This record gives sequence, C-alpha cells and structure tokens, in this order.
Amino acid sequence: MTNAEVVRRYFAAMVDHDYDTQAALRHADWTAVWPQSGEMVRGNANMRAILENYPGGPPTLAAEGKLVGSEDRWVVTPLGGAYQLAGEGENWWGEWQITYPDGKKWRVILLIELHDAKIFRETTFWAEPFDAAPWRAQWVERAETDDVTSGRTLP
Repeated sequence: MTNAEVVRRYFAAMVDHDYDTQAALRHADWTAVWPQSGEMVRGNANMRAILENYPGGPPTLAAEGKLVGSEDRWVVTPLGGAYQLAGEGENWWGEWQITYPDGKKWRVILLIELHDAKIFRETTFWAEPFDAAPWRAQWVERAETDDVTSGRTLP
C-alpha cells in the first residue's frame, strides 16, 4: 500500500471503530501523544483498552474530515463520508469533528507520522468551540465551521 492508502484506511477504521484494522495499520512501535494532557499511549492494546472503557462509549468521529499531505484528491469511505486526502509522504495531518458520549462536539487535529508504510506516531489536539469575541466583529466575517475546515471559498 502507498502511504496515502494507509492513511485513508486508517481514518476510515477510526470512524468505523474498527480496532483490528487500526492495529494492522500501525507500526510495531506505534505511540499516540496527547500534549494537552501530557499523556502518551504505547501500543495497540492500551489504545483499544482506553476506547473500550471510555465512559459512555467511545467518541464518534464525523465521517467527513480533512487529511492533508501534498497532492490533494477526494476519497469516499464505505459509509459514504468524503475525505480530502493529500500526499504520499510520511507526514500527514487531519482535521475533523468529534462527538463525545455527552453530546459535546469538539474539533480535532491529528498529526500523523508514518514509518515503513505504517502509522508510527499520532499527536492529537482537541479544541472545544468558543464564541467569537464581539470586539473584533468589525474586522471578521462569520463563517460556518464546515466552510472553514472544508477549504470551501466563503461567500
């Protein structure tokens, strides 16, 4: 598989909660780094245990997201979600929305490093939406979140 195929399958497996496919696409020395909480997850078994024991069930990733490397193209997951994919290199990033069991929706940025055509390291950042500051309203345009993250041109 090319790195683009690995990343595409990996993101689809994340959306589908397909832990076996995720594990198969990960490097033997895979780690996930969460800088905001200062945690690192080493190995598939630990990540699977976290997701299977998540209070209320694992968070749900939106089927639509953005993956970026170097050469843009679009792919569709088996569930019909469209991803913008890019590049064949070893460094990728993805952006999408995550919904937690309590119904809260956050934005997620995932940095991916591949080694030997496998997912080697993930660094994930989560951001809760916040209201725009009224003081800067005269200098900005209001945009739907989907318009900003999809790369669509704003009206």
